[in-house]
Formats: sequence, structure tokens, C-alpha cells
Amino acid sequence: MLDTAAAPTPGLAVRCTRVLLSPWSRLSLLVLMLAAAGTGVLLFEPQRLLSEGWPPQLNGAAAVCAFALAYGMCTVAFVPRPLLNLAAGALFGSQAGIPAAIAGTVLGAGVAFGLGRVLGQDALRPLLRGRWLKAADGQLSKHGFRSMLAVRLFPGVPFVAANYCAAVSRMGWLPFLLATALGSVPNTTAYVIAGARASTPTSPAFLIAMGFIAVTGLGGAVVAWCKRHRLRGRH
Repeated sequence: MLDTAAAPTPGLAVRCTRVLLSPWSRLSLLVLMLAAAGTGVLLFEPQRLLSEGWPPQLNGAAAVCAFALAYGMCTVAFVPRPLLNLAAGALFGSQAGIPAAIAGTVLGAGVAFGLGRVLGQDALRPLLRGRWLKAADGQLSKHGFRSMLAVRLFPGVPFVAANYCAAVSRMGWLPFLLATALGSVPNTTAYVIAGARASTPTSPAFLIAMGFIAVTGLGGAVVAWCKRHRLRGRH
């Protein structure tokens, strides 16, 4: 009798496991995690720690590594990268700030890509039915490295949005991370230099950095317009 009463238990456990691991359950978990991260940023404002200074016990290489880690986590929580890049320059100067910001960029992109791939891809891929969505998915899936490199070089698509779009596509990890690392260097460098020279806004380095930021922003808008015009022409 004890065996008969216990028999349904494994079946119930299996059904519960399937529900918990289903694509929509994982997507719901991702949404909750992102909502919690965004709420945490609004409540605790970790970007103030990045821009106003570090605990006194952190200095040198430890401070740079801690900044890179905090940078990556803040990008996952929707803190704008330009603010973080400016903070890197203001806190560490361009020599240490540039590698710290790029490392944080790759770390944050990798974490977001992993979360999107594990928790969101299975649920969202069947929803890619619209013309624009299919076009973006095909571009990222077939030409992942060069597409992501262009997105990073000409910042028109928000950083977080690009990470999760790539995660839902069939792009591989290596092309994504490599394109992010290489494509983020120019714009990140410009922002870090601007942050490092913010106290001398008339200096050549500051003016060149700000000019580069403006040109790449305009270039991103032009590239996006051309892509949209070309896609309309095909349909």
C-alpha cells in the first residue's frame, strides 16, 4: 500500500520540473532578474560609486579589477555605458581606464548573452515572424561577427538590446565576444579619454575625443538609415 501511494510522486516531480524548465518559465525568470537589476540600480545608484570614488582599501590593480567587474554588472542592470566609460577615465585616467572599461564591456556583454541564450532563446525564437525581426535574426545568425562588429563600431543600437538580440539569434559565443571586444575599442577609448580630460575641456585630447564620439554617432544613424532603406527596397 505504501508503494502504491508513493507511485504518483515521481510523476508529479517530473511534471513540476518540466514546467519550471519550460521556455516560458525560463523567460519569466529572465524578465524578473532584469526587473530586479533595474530596480536595484534605481534604488542604490551603484553608478555613484563608480563616479564618486572607491572605498579607501581598494587601490592600484585591485581597484581597476573591481571597477571592471562592477562595470560589467552595471551594464547588465542597464546603467548606460557612456557614463561608465567617463567614470573610468575620471577615476583611473586613460592608461588604466581604457582596459578596465573594455574588460567590463566584454564581461557585461558575455553575462547578458549567456542569460539571454539560456533563459530566453527557446521562448523567443518562435516569435520571430515579423519582417524586421526575421531580417535582424538572419543577419546576426549568418554574419554574426561582422554584424556585431558594425553594431559596436557605430553605436546606434543600445548595448543591452544588441546583447539580447544576439543571444536570441544563432550567433556563436566566440564571434559575439570577439566582435564586442574589437568593435567597442574606438568608442570606449574616446569616452574614457573625455572623462580623463574633463577638467580641461579645451584641451586637444578632449576635443578630439568628443569629435570622434559625435562622428561615430552620426555614422551609426547613417548606417541604420541605409539598412532600413535597403530592407524596404527588397520588399
